[in-house]
Amino acid sequence: MAPEARELRPLPVPTGGGALLLPPLRRALAGEGPAVLPVPADDPVTAERLVAALCAGPLTPAEHGADAADGPTALVVATSGSTGEPKGVLLPAGALRASAEATHARLGGPGHWLLALPAWSVAGTQVLVRSLTAETEPVVMDTSGGFRPPGFAEAAAPLLARAGRHYTSLVPTQLARLLAEGGSGLAALRAFDAVLLGGAATPPALLDRAESAGVRVVTTYGMSETSGGCVYDGVPLDGVRVRLADGAGGSAADGAAAPDGRVGRIELGGPVVARGYRGRADLTAAAFGDPRDGWFRTSDLGRRGVNGRWEVLGRVDDLVNTGGVKVAPILVERVLAAQPGVLEACVVGVPDPEWGQAVAAAVVPVDPAAPPSADALRGTVREQVGRAATPKRVTFVRALPLRGPGKVDRTAVRTLFAPSK
Repeated sequence: MAPEARELRPLPVPTGGGALLLPPLRRALAGEGPAVLPVPADDPVTAERLVAALCAGPLTPAEHGADAADGPTALVVATSGSTGEPKGVLLPAGALRASAEATHARLGGPGHWLLALPAWSVAGTQVLVRSLTAETEPVVMDTSGGFRPPGFAEAAAPLLARAGRHYTSLVPTQLARLLAEGGSGLAALRAFDAVLLGGAATPPALLDRAESAGVRVVTTYGMSETSGGCVYDGVPLDGVRVRLADGAGGSAADGAAAPDGRVGRIELGGPVVARGYRGRADLTAAAFGDPRDGWFRTSDLGRRGVNGRWEVLGRVDDLVNTGGVKVAPILVERVLAAQPGVLEACVVGVPDPEWGQAVAAAVVPVDPAAPPSADALRGTVREQVGRAATPKRVTFVRALPLRGPGKVDRTAVRTLFAPSK
């Protein structure tokens, strides 16, 4: 007899309303209810588009392994990657639980979680999964009016009053705001046993500021396809494997055997990996290969440093090819963000008739009325990263355009350098 199809139920979740997801998520993890597709209730156009694209009928084993009786799909997370095309990442209950348990093992044991991220993102949902796994009640911060440090302090107060360990998960923009404002928000942040930080590349200068302020930050790397972060502070969680794809498109040995300093496309494996994409056998085959292997091929470049920790150098398609030299934007961004008077920076490649692409930098100054010298910034990059990486164009902006939970919108940054018509 054919296995029974599993319903996929969309659940509109308002900003600050992550608690609404807890009951259906608990049932889905137990295999006693339908799989859940969280969508943003505050953005009905996006929600309708995601539901139309991803909820066409129930999940079945026949649909490219979308479900399995011995490991039910509990969650479908909508992601667009770099294409803007909605993709539904199929996450089995076992993968979500494995991620939550490995996180607690790395952080020092189960604890109480504060949700300050959108619940429809994988990072936000995992805060809820960890709470369910730890059998603790999460506190959900109301971010309907935006993320505000005083609101963070108010939400954290009842959670920090509970006995045990205390955790939260943030994106770099939120951390930067808490550090810049200080006061009650920063005081609350210091009281957490661990602050997971992911969703975007974090400038080393921001990490240094957090450490100096007494905040216990743990950087995370991962994505929806790996049940969220699976590499903490450059070290894979228990059971997670990392390797680099070789230049021919094949795969090198696992991370322990990878040559130090070699750059390649990152591949991630282990029990946290998703089944694939809803209704997209082509994309599933390209990114996951043989599902029995349990590997996911990311779009990120990385290397294993001399200290044995993994370092992410940005997306493959973010590399700037200028005059035949490939420049990793993150290396330039780190130098810029570390300079006096610079709050944030984003580096992109823009069309150039002579070089093919030119390195361009959008810089957020600490004081918009008194930005640092563009020539001085270029000189520092030339000295520390090399002549090819030196930005040919520098523009100062009040804030970097964002998409999703704190990620810089590089496409929008490129438009800042488009010729005026």
